Amino acid sequence: MKPLEKIETERLLLRKPRMDDAPAIFSAYAQDLEVTRYMTWPPHKNVRETYRILELMLKLWDEGEAYSYVITLRNSDSSIGMIAMHPDDFKVAIGYVVARQYWNKGYTTEAALAVTNWLLKQPDIYRVFATCDVENPASARVMEKVGMQCEGILRRYIVHPNISDEPRDSYMYAIVK
Repeated sequence: MKPLEKIETERLLLRKPRMDDAPAIFSAYAQDLEVTRYMTWPPHKNVRETYRILELMLKLWDEGEAYSYVITLRNSDSSIGMIAMHPDDFKVAIGYVVARQYWNKGYTTEAALAVTNWLLKQPDIYRVFATCDVENPASARVMEKVGMQCEGILRRYIVHPNISDEPRDSYMYAIVK
C-alpha cells in the first residue's frame, strides 16, 4: 500500500505530519486529559514529547508500518487532530483523535470516511477496522457513520492508561469489501 501524501475533503485537508506541527498538536489536544481519556497513550507533559512522537510517526511512515495524517481545516494549516492507518496485509486498522473544540462538528467522521473510502479502493485491502472502549459511544458513533458494523466485544482487549492499568473491553467495528 502506497499512501497518499494528502487527502482532501469538503472541509478538511489530511496531510503527512511535519516536525513543525508539534506545538499546535501539543496545545490543541496532546496534553488535554479529556481528549486523551480513551487513547492508548498518556497526555504529553511537554512539547518535547510531541516532537518525539512525531519523529516516530515519520519513521513508521518511511518504513511502511503506519501512516498518520494531521487533520487540518482547509483554510488553515494548523492541526485539529490526527488520523492513522495501520496496515496488516489485506486489512488496515484506523485510529483518530480530534481536539475537544472540534468535537460534535462532524470532522472526525469526515476524516474517517475519507480514509476508509480511499482504503477500500485499494485493490489489496479487503477490511478496514477500528476499536473503541465500550464506554466511548462518541467513537462508536463515528465508526457507525463511516459504515462500519459492530462485530462484537473484545474482552480485556486494550489498556487505556488514562482510565486503568488493566485491559478494558472494546468494541470491534469493521467494513469489508
